[in-house]
Amino acid sequence: MSVNAVRLPAAEATRPVASQSALGECVSRTVRRYLADLGDADCGEGLHALVIREVEGPLLREVLAFHDGNQSRAAVALGINRATLRKKLAAHGLL
Repeated sequence: MSVNAVRLPAAEATRPVASQSALGECVSRTVRRYLADLGDADCGEGLHALVIREVEGPLLREVLAFHDGNQSRAAVALGINRATLRKKLAAHGLL
């Protein structure tokens, strides 16, 4: 699978979008840097799967820590069912 990405001019690629949150801007910068490093090489598993895998574990860990390990409160904050949270925690080795 090849990566289909439009290469933006340098000035446009680094310009923040006014309506983008700080988190969104952080993700945009990181993805742009990753794509620049990747060049025309194959991403392998696919960029979406890679980003989800890399982001989901730390997200779960931080939200759970913020809620002092309370899975019910963490699940509500994440907008997912507690059983789904437990499944994701187990998949990331966080249980």
